[in-house]
Amino acid sequence: MTFDISKINIPPNPGIYLMKDSDKKIIYIGKAKNLKNRVRSYFLKNQNYKTQKLVENISDIEFVLTDNESEAFLLESNMIKKHRPKFNIELKDQQRYTYLRISNEKYPRLLVARRTHDGKFLGGGKIFGPFMQGSSKLLTIGTLRKAFQIRICKQLPKKVCLEYHLGNCEGPCEFKDAQDKYLQHVSALEEVLKGKNQTQIFTKKLEEEMTQAAASQQFERAKDIRDTLIRLGSLQTKQKMEYVENSDEEYFGIKDKDQTVTVMNFRMINGVMRDSDKFFFDLVGDNNFSNFLFQYYTIHKIPKFIIVSELPENKLLLESLLSEQAGFSVEIIYPQRGKKKDIINLILKNIALIHSKGGDLGLIELKETLHLSAIPGIIECFDISNHGDDFAVGSMSRFVDGKPNKSGYRKFKIKTVSGRDDFAMISEVIKRRYLRLLEENSQLPDLILIDGGKGQLNAALKSLQSLGLHLDCISLAKENEEIFVPNQKNPIVISKDRPSLKILQYARDETHRFGVAYNRTIRKNQIK
Repeated sequence: MTFDISKINIPPNPGIYLMKDSDKKIIYIGKAKNLKNRVRSYFLKNQNYKTQKLVENISDIEFVLTDNESEAFLLESNMIKKHRPKFNIELKDQQRYTYLRISNEKYPRLLVARRTHDGKFLGGGKIFGPFMQGSSKLLTIGTLRKAFQIRICKQLPKKVCLEYHLGNCEGPCEFKDAQDKYLQHVSALEEVLKGKNQTQIFTKKLEEEMTQAAASQQFERAKDIRDTLIRLGSLQTKQKMEYVENSDEEYFGIKDKDQTVTVMNFRMINGVMRDSDKFFFDLVGDNNFSNFLFQYYTIHKIPKFIIVSELPENKLLLESLLSEQAGFSVEIIYPQRGKKKDIINLILKNIALIHSKGGDLGLIELKETLHLSAIPGIIECFDISNHGDDFAVGSMSRFVDGKPNKSGYRKFKIKTVSGRDDFAMISEVIKRRYLRLLEENSQLPDLILIDGGKGQLNAALKSLQSLGLHLDCISLAKENEEIFVPNQKNPIVISKDRPSLKILQYARDETHRFGVAYNRTIRKNQIK
């Protein structure tokens, strides 16, 4: 069945879109200046065969907003390298952008950064880029090396070589004063590669050389310098969306909805941004932003600067703990204005997009994790309460949009089963409940939840089948909180901190409480 594009909210902003199949696997990643126009275009008629096959496999679409189309372009490239979607298989150029590397040798060299198939950088040192325009030859091997007196020899010789005599290197291999100045040259080169003020100084120097070359009728030389100046323009382009291994800044946006907190982060180095991650936690007990950050950095590299949309509790203590753990000073910053504030606003915009999908976040997660046919806006949960052979009742709780709808709760006296046969009792209760709804032409639930294991689930499924109903039906086994689904041998286990599992647990516990209360009432009346 073709994905219904009208059911999702598509922003008109620039960004990337991640198309997923029924298994929630990313099958295609694309970019757009206007996400709404581009994504809707996939669902028009008269598409080519490949596009038709893609659309047939779409089950969900996720969006990540960017500030502009250029950033979307870079983020798309990085995400394709990371996820390798099957419908992006024809995209074979993994080196669309040039990266430069300053090696970590005693006297560093400037090199073109090489990458593995999955986008990882080879060799040690500092990575700079991406640089989008033009070839890197004049920048790396030519002008930049000469301008900053950077050596090109693979191994440091004992005596100066031809490059020294040509004026391209000051000879740190032999001369003490050259050794002392070498790191200053490297530092100035880094400033240029980062796009800071030194770029203007270097550019001015080249402009003077170009004027002198033209005046002395060295027109070829003047043309080469002009081309280099054009390419240097790309150094000042602020590219944010590309993955680099280590990070010196990390950004966090945080918003809560219905007592569930959404956290989204971007990792950055030298103004270059990695793909984002999303996290969720409930506002229960001591769960707060400060605790989240500390737990997060027990398994992630700690940056020097953590930029946040709101200051966490115990900020000073958290900074002290992270600084001690990292071995350097860590600062948590709440920006009021400027580029950092713009990035935080971008993250908050993405979180708002997640929330605008509609429905509780846990319900959306249930649909994705359990591969349900729809977001379970209405959940009906069943339990059997036994107390000896003579006292057995069925109970049902009803949840609407993740919250109890107590007027919809139902209780059942077991009529056709004697003894302790939970499977038969579940079968009876399910058949009675949904036969009645069919006769009344009442609304059916989006999800049926059975308290129990695989046996209880199969009993419920047989009853539904006898009524000709094909509703999503699962069971939740309390001992290990395992979720059993039809036609799957092994249970699904959802992390205990996920909002999706908490909804199921809440419904199950409510049903159990309601059933026990009803059982107790029957026993009291019997005694009287």
